[in-house]
Amino acid sequence: MPKSESSINPFETAKRQVDIVADMLGINGGVREILKHPKRELTVNFPVRLDDGSSRVFTGHRVQYNMARGPCKGGIRYHPQVTLDEVRALAAWMTWKCATVNIPYGGAKGGVICDPKHMSTGELERLTRRFASEISSIIGPEIDIPAPDVYTDSQTMAWIMDTYSMQKGYSVPGVVTGKPISLGGSEGRGEATGRGCAYVVREAAKDVGVRVKGGTVAVQGFGNAGSVAANILYDEQGAKIVAVSDSKGGIYKADGFNPHAVEEHKKKTGSVVGFPGAKAISNEDVLETKADILIPAALENQITAKNADRISAKIIGEAANGPTVPEADEILFQKKVVVLPDILANAGGVTVSYFEWAQDIQGYYWPLAEVNQRLEQVMVRSYGDVHKVATERKVHHRTAAYVVAIQRVVDAMRIRGIYP
Repeated sequence: MPKSESSINPFETAKRQVDIVADMLGINGGVREILKHPKRELTVNFPVRLDDGSSRVFTGHRVQYNMARGPCKGGIRYHPQVTLDEVRALAAWMTWKCATVNIPYGGAKGGVICDPKHMSTGELERLTRRFASEISSIIGPEIDIPAPDVYTDSQTMAWIMDTYSMQKGYSVPGVVTGKPISLGGSEGRGEATGRGCAYVVREAAKDVGVRVKGGTVAVQGFGNAGSVAANILYDEQGAKIVAVSDSKGGIYKADGFNPHAVEEHKKKTGSVVGFPGAKAISNEDVLETKADILIPAALENQITAKNADRISAKIIGEAANGPTVPEADEILFQKKVVVLPDILANAGGVTVSYFEWAQDIQGYYWPLAEVNQRLEQVMVRSYGDVHKVATERKVHHRTAAYVVAIQRVVDAMRIRGIYP
């Protein structure tokens, strides 16, 4: 019997993706094996004092996947279901994401098995500081630069930065990214994922023959990335936003609505649901809405073999991680739908994290306009690199992005050689 989606080992999936591209590129032997193994893994079990005076032991992981192209980069997540294989897979995908947009990083990821929804701020601070201490020997501006991920944020990064700095005896803002502006964070970091996605969608539209100005857009997941992408396509490209959703449901209006007004409504009520003049629809309906552009910005595994045939969009920009399953990729490719994969479409976040790190290292900070201009240059160039491979090899853009990324990592490995 086939495995259910929930029982599929994510690291086995990540290794299969490497094999597919390695076959295409003729990569064999030791190089292929290196691509399928993390460079370094650290698992720590550490005590945290709880508010009631008792102590509890937590387990955390930090995986550094590949450092051929530079120091490792990747988030730290807090979640009850964190597993080592999940962290390995996420570290691999960060390696390919950084290489796709050609920033000088390898990939890493971290996670602590905990339920932050049932922990106080004080408990989270003590957990964060202890975990930071435990992994401090393998993180740093020249080695591995963590960032926020699931259930972590700028405050979490501030605690890590402070803990690491206290051990060093001086401030080291470059040890993490996603920090508050007051501690060396970058302008534009908060909206970078959505903005980068909007830039890539705009570029793809030129090749597909879709007009963004006056064209229709549906967004599943009107959170940070989804709302920013919608706002930028609306404000800067003149697109018509016809459907959006959040975890509580969705709304649709054929002649479009102002996404800023929807954002205000969500701030007041907690959801996009009930926006005046809009028709209520489900999260699933948003995916199948008649629209030129679809931006899945919610959860993974949303576009499947069951609904891919019913998607009418010509362009899908993956602002979320893993919203499209492999079987759906093939269906959409046959339908001539351009899927802009997550390792390209949502790489704006890690790109501006790189900018933040570069600014911290220099001690020189850029204005917002410069950050956005540099982000646009990176995303436009990266889309061009991926689209060229997709066209030449007659493959979908996800495979093309992996070809670009893995070839760049392999080139760096071969040039560096094996020491000693």
